[in-house]
Amino acid sequence: MARRRIFDVIEYPSEMRNEIVRRVPESGSGDFRIGSQLIVRESQNAVFFRDGKALDTFDAGRHTLTTANIPIIIETVSKTLFNDKTPFPAEVYFVSMRDFADQKWGTPQPILVKNPGVGLGITLLQAFGVYSFAITNAQQFVNQIVGQQGAYTTADIQGRLRAMLLSKLQDMLGELGTKQGKNVLDVIGLTEEIGAGIRAKVQDDFKAIGITLKAFYIESLKPSNKSAEELRAMGLLDTQTYMQLQAADAMREAASNQSGGAGLTSGIGAGIGIGNIMNQAFGGAVPPAAPAPAAPAAPAAAPVAGGAVVGAVSAASAAPDVMTPAQAASYLQVAESDVMAMIESGDLKAKKLGSVYRISKNVIDDFLAS
Repeated sequence: MARRRIFDVIEYPSEMRNEIVRRVPESGSGDFRIGSQLIVRESQNAVFFRDGKALDTFDAGRHTLTTANIPIIIETVSKTLFNDKTPFPAEVYFVSMRDFADQKWGTPQPILVKNPGVGLGITLLQAFGVYSFAITNAQQFVNQIVGQQGAYTTADIQGRLRAMLLSKLQDMLGELGTKQGKNVLDVIGLTEEIGAGIRAKVQDDFKAIGITLKAFYIESLKPSNKSAEELRAMGLLDTQTYMQLQAADAMREAASNQSGGAGLTSGIGAGIGIGNIMNQAFGGAVPPAAPAPAAPAAPAAAPVAGGAVVGAVSAASAAPDVMTPAQAASYLQVAESDVMAMIESGDLKAKKLGSVYRISKNVIDDFLAS
């Protein structure tokens, strides 16, 4: 049978910069003598455990283990304690009580919030920043979080703390849009107030595991760069609105350059820049399009055998500047499959947006004239 180590001096001489808890010994139980020295450094607490139960907690300083300062231990092991030299089995958890600052947080997925009176009436926000926390109840933290682990670091707790913080952030943003009627630009200007609100909201949740949130800062809060394609996949756009946004993107790209940059639906455009399109799609009636210039008269049809006529295709007076394959087929008076075949062969230039194609009217006119 392996002999257990007997401890006469119990300490953990570390600054514990990223380490929150260190167990002595790291596994199993240690034998501690009455009269042993317990050394607890500044910004540490030491918690004695036996059989999974917390017996006592010690603040920073040098402590001699006696029947006076650990009566709970003595009472617990009295049946096996024959003299002051008899060791008792236990574990000691050294807990760092310092402030753990500059902890990073961020939104792994954009948060959907209301955007009253603007565009779709909704927007996706992304945010990131820093926070700091400290252990304020060592015994409760070990009981609730650490368990029997030999070491516990900031990396081990970050996921849990971030989940709490992001939950409160989502609640806070929801309240600003739903209850207070603030749009996205108003919200972006309230980062200090939002940070203070989250600190207040989360304290009870942190306290339940022995932690206090010391600070919470929002370094960036801005609309997401989700495209119309992604918004549609999330169920936030109907087909009609999606097609309008794709057409808007195509027109912007055609007006700027062929390589194109971010579409009109990206960034803040998803909430603000496409306001007219969104209001038409979700709010009021769509205003009538401005009349297009009259198309030049088509050449006279030429008679052929059997009385059939072959006429040059006349441009529809209301033909849009950017067309779907179906609209292009109607404009060319051919089947849509013929248009797709011309696109795939490269005879007809088209812009692919996600999984759909858009064709400029000028491209079709040039194609007819060639």
